[in-house]
Amino acid sequence: MPTCQNCGSFVTKQYAKVFTPNDVEEPRVCPYCEDKKRSGAEVREARSKRRGK
Repeated sequence: MPTCQNCGSFVTKQYAKVFTPNDVEEPRVCPYCEDKKRSGAEVREARSKRRGK
């Protein structure tokens, strides 16, 4: 199962397929990352802490 390169959380294969380039199996950031955020094709520092669901 793929894991997030930033926080180490497990992500689904479908999530990795959608949010990573074809030659990469593990995303750089995932929805569980509190300190990073996807911004288009880039990853940036989160401006504020994310609230958990």
